Amino acid sequence: MKNVIGFLVLIVTLVSCNSSNKTKDTYGSVDKSSTTKEHPGKKMMEANCYVCHNPTATEADRIGPPMIAIKKHYIDSETSKEDFIASMQAWIKNPNAADAKMYGAVKRFGVMPKQAFAEKTIEQISDYMYDYDIEQPEWFEDHYNKERGNGKGNGQGKGMGNGQGNGMGNGQGKKHGMQQAQTNFQDLPYGERGLKYALTTKAVLGKNLMGTIQKKGTLEALTFCNERAYPLTDSMSVVHNAIIKRVSDKPRNPKNKANSEELEYINTFKKVIANNEEASPIVKELDNKVKVYYPITTNTMCLQCHGKPNETLENITLTRIKSLYPMDKAIGYNINEVRGIWSITFDK
Repeated sequence: MKNVIGFLVLIVTLVSCNSSNKTKDTYGSVDKSSTTKEHPGKKMMEANCYVCHNPTATEADRIGPPMIAIKKHYIDSETSKEDFIASMQAWIKNPNAADAKMYGAVKRFGVMPKQAFAEKTIEQISDYMYDYDIEQPEWFEDHYNKERGNGKGNGQGKGMGNGQGNGMGNGQGKKHGMQQAQTNFQDLPYGERGLKYALTTKAVLGKNLMGTIQKKGTLEALTFCNERAYPLTDSMSVVHNAIIKRVSDKPRNPKNKANSEELEYINTFKKVIANNEEASPIVKELDNKVKVYYPITTNTMCLQCHGKPNETLENITLTRIKSLYPMDKAIGYNINEVRGIWSITFDK
């Protein structure tokens, strides 16, 4: 089966039951809503894919298609789970315009940056996406039907049916439910809670940064980071009532320099990533506080500003970096390297 399309690591299927006396849909998907939250692929998808493919982003503010779009375009009645996983593995290893099938998405967003995920991670995300219902934006059903001619064409076989099978009931109150899911994390275990704080902040920064790169280029993105990264991070600290920081052993801004304890965690995560393993949050409980740490890793887009001079980092960009950050140390990276960590502190 040909390599699957160009955006982020996932596609899948899910279908509503076609009759009240059936537990499986036409193509074998099962209603597993009671166990969806326990599937490791769901957490991996949120951690690795939602910066660009978050279902809560508006259509106008997107920097990549939602995962449901990938799913509906690339899974049909002939697609087995094995085929799908193999296609995802192939695409992630070599995203490129020639093999892309969502031509409109590539035209609008460009080809996704090359990522370096462990094959096990891709497998588990793909497994989750293939078997389980996934969230879709409120606007998606109308958009998809218009794009496909009222639902006709490929990708219809294992789609969302009437759009009511995404675990959100009949769609009423979906907006408020999703917003609550994005901010109300107090009942989660500490590790998951800290990770949610990091990932929602990452999504805000990523949307603005990647949007700037797409619209204005790398040099303007440097200006954005210089002027807006701290205020946006601070605003998310207020939203979550937590202290949210990004720190590094090779900081661009001296304010982001890791302390001795954080340096230990950076080195720990470097070993995990170098072994091609999936990182888990590090949790430290104090008397009445919790600290959670999670790695920040590089992809090909990061290398435009953090790569190797005369290779992935252009001289004009390097000159601008030196003017904005005279003490910069944050260059020389390859993809899938630990550039720093999220440091999250909140009350128990």
